[in-house]
Amino acid sequence: MLQLAEFMDPHTRLLIVDDDPGIRELTAAFLSGHGYRVDTAESGADMRRALALNSYALIVLDVMMPDEDGLTILRSLDRASSPPVIILSVIGQDIDRIVGLELGADDYIAKPANPRELLARIRSVLRREAVRSGPVTQESTRTWQRFAGWRFDPIGRELIDPDDVMINLSDGEFRLLIVLVERSRRVLTRDQLLDLSRGSNAEHFDRAIDVQISRLRKKLQRDGAEDLIRTVRNEGYLFAAEVTSR
Repeated sequence: MLQLAEFMDPHTRLLIVDDDPGIRELTAAFLSGHGYRVDTAESGADMRRALALNSYALIVLDVMMPDEDGLTILRSLDRASSPPVIILSVIGQDIDRIVGLELGADDYIAKPANPRELLARIRSVLRREAVRSGPVTQESTRTWQRFAGWRFDPIGRELIDPDDVMINLSDGEFRLLIVLVERSRRVLTRDQLLDLSRGSNAEHFDRAIDVQISRLRKKLQRDGAEDLIRTVRNEGYLFAAEVTSR
C-alpha cells in the first residue's frame, strides 16, 4: 500500500519500496526520526504512483519482491531523470548488487540493513547528489581535467567527449573516473579502486569493480581509438591517457 507523508519537500523526501510491511514501517520511523519525510510503497506499481505524485531525493529499493523484483523495477527507471537509488540485497547475493550497479544504482547495502548504516549511506548519496546538481561553476574559473580530447570537471560533475557532447555517468562511474584520472598511468588493483572510490568500509567483491570498469570503458570508447582504460593481467587496471589540468 502506498503511504505518503504530509509534507512535500523533495530535498528531504525519501521513498522506501519494500513488500514487507514491518520493514517499511520500521525504516520509515527511523528515518523520520532523523529529519526526513518518508513515503513507503509495497510494489513497483505503488512506487510509480508515488513518483507521479511527488519528487523524491532518493529511493531505497528492495531487490527480493514478488511479482516485480527490484532489479526489474530499477531497469524500468529513466536514470537520467529519476532520483538516486540505493538497492537492498540479501546477504550473500553479490550478483544482485553487481547487476544493480550495472543498471545504474547509486549504492547498495546488505539486507537485513542496519538502520544506522542505511542512514549513513543515504546521507552520503545525498551529499554527492547535492554537489552534482548544485550551482554550475562559472566557465571562466572552471578547471577541467583534459585527456585524449575529453574534458572532465570533477566539481561540476561533467564529462564532455571530443565532439563536445556531454556523457551521462552514474554516481559509481563518476567516482571511479575521478580515481582513475587522478592516478593516470598507474596500475591500480581492484581493492585499491574499491577503497578509493567507495571508501575503506566498502564491501570487497572484485566483480563489482569489473562491472563498473566495463561500463565506464564503453562510455569512453571512440571509433578507431585505443581504450583509455586498460586491463593489466593479474594486476588491475590502468588509465592510459596523459591528463592535464587547465
